[in-house]
Amino acid sequence: MKKIYHLTTCSTCRDLLTAIHADKKGYALQNIKTEKITPAQLDEMAEMAGGYEPLFSRRSMKYKEMGLKDKPLTEKDYRSLILQEYTFLKRPVVINGKKIFIGSEKKTVDALKKAHGV
Repeated sequence: MKKIYHLTTCSTCRDLLTAIHADKKGYALQNIKTEKITPAQLDEMAEMAGGYEPLFSRRSMKYKEMGLKDKPLTEKDYRSLILQEYTFLKRPVVINGKKIFIGSEKKTVDALKKAHGV
C-alpha cells in the first residue's frame, strides 16, 4: 500500500509531496481535514508505528487549549483524541509498503527522500 495522510493547507505537507513526486509514485492521498481518518486506518498506522503516541502531535493548538500537556495520556487517550480532532495527527504520515514515515522532522523527511531516491 502507498498512502499519504496530509493536509492540503499545510505548506510542509505540500512541499514534501512535491519533493518525493508523490503524484508520479502512485500514492493515494487523503486530506485528513475533508476525509476523516477511520478507526481502522488509525489502528493500521499505530500497528506500523508501534503505538498511537508516535502519531500524536503535541504541536496542535488544541493540545494547549484542552490543557492536555498537564495530563498523563494513555494509548487509549491518544487514539481517541486523534479520531476526534484531525489536527492531533502528526503529519504527514506516509505509508510505503511496510514502512511508515511520520511527521516533518528533518531526519524523517531525509529518510523519506532517501527511500524515494531524491
